[in-house]
Amino acid sequence: MTSTFPLPYPNADAPGEDLIARCVHCGFCLPSCPTFAVLGVEMDSPRGRIRLMKTVWERRLGADAAGFDDHISKCLDCRACETACPSGVEYGKLVEGARSQIVAARPRSQIERAIRRAAFDWLLPHRRALGAFASVSVLAKRLGASAVLRATHLRTARRLADLLDLLPDRASASGPPPIVRARGDRRARVALLRGCVMGSVFAPTNAATARVLARNGVEVLVPSDQTCCGALHAHAGERERARALARRNIASLDGQGLDAVIVNAAGCGAAMKEYGWLLKDDPEWSTRASAFAAKVKDATEYLGDIGVREAPGGLKARATWDDPCHLLHGQKVREQPRALLAAIPDLELVPLVEADWCCGSAGTYNVTEPDLARAVLERKVGHILRSGAQMVVTANPGCLMQIQAGLRAAGSRVTVIHLMDLLDRAYGS
Repeated sequence: MTSTFPLPYPNADAPGEDLIARCVHCGFCLPSCPTFAVLGVEMDSPRGRIRLMKTVWERRLGADAAGFDDHISKCLDCRACETACPSGVEYGKLVEGARSQIVAARPRSQIERAIRRAAFDWLLPHRRALGAFASVSVLAKRLGASAVLRATHLRTARRLADLLDLLPDRASASGPPPIVRARGDRRARVALLRGCVMGSVFAPTNAATARVLARNGVEVLVPSDQTCCGALHAHAGERERARALARRNIASLDGQGLDAVIVNAAGCGAAMKEYGWLLKDDPEWSTRASAFAAKVKDATEYLGDIGVREAPGGLKARATWDDPCHLLHGQKVREQPRALLAAIPDLELVPLVEADWCCGSAGTYNVTEPDLARAVLERKVGHILRSGAQMVVTANPGCLMQIQAGLRAAGSRVTVIHLMDLLDRAYGS
């Protein structure tokens, strides 16, 4: 099928020839790819998907081809292949560019367009709307809506029940105040990203993050005019929407004499560290975006780097650490979270097989590709159960919800907790 567009690609965000050419098709990525492990299909591996991108670039396949959309959509965008790649292929940039290419090329039904507009324009960027939606959804779950939906035996109803199962039993929008003063001598001054999902479902984790940083001499600002980071928009190919949100966050969080911009959601942090790339073609914002991105730090990364000043109290528990994909593979943060866990007295840390593998959440992947997400999750849950851990510690909201739902479905009482919540508990808050 040839492209219906007169150019090799329909928009400037599509994968460029220079990024595509870095892949030498060596195959080192294959053993690290969860979708290839499940499906065993070459076109559902990073190498195969890059080959498809090259075919589209050469105009031997249209960006509007259903097969191209299918294989690119099945990618988790976990970026484990980046860690495995000896050639330095920036696969995250490639796959998000390919999704932008598909969005520009493929016409969507009115229903699809309405759903995307509702999610990307009306919910995620608006804290109050998303908070209300989250509260209603959690209430529906607590009232037993999942069982009612499954009783209908309708496929759509079962999918809605699965989505409700992902939610925690409680959601709170009670986050930190606008300023949390440092305890003792101030070591640094930072801004904290509230986030969309974190702010509406896991707001207490934001408050815990601010308290932990304050205990260690860091003053935390939480600007009220910040917005969604745009990660989910970028993952879905909505690059222009992501750029608009990036500009708003830079304007809100920058220029206040800050030492860092702290993010406690791994996916958000990875996206914000790439604001320079996202806005590279914007002459007004590109330089500022790159400077801003250099200030972005994951909460575990930042605290691990500056060091714990106030020792936490002991916690008697057996825990295991699961690396969020966009923390390990996207941000290359590995040692700091483990060092923070080691700083908690009496906490027994047991290893987790394939801790560096995706859990299947992957932004909205468990919504758009539920069967594949479930297969990836079952592999993760099996390793957790065999580890003998009483709790799983991680640092991303999607991972928290996905892994907890998988453990609950397996009849396990193992709990899942954010590392900053665990530290806050160790400090006795």
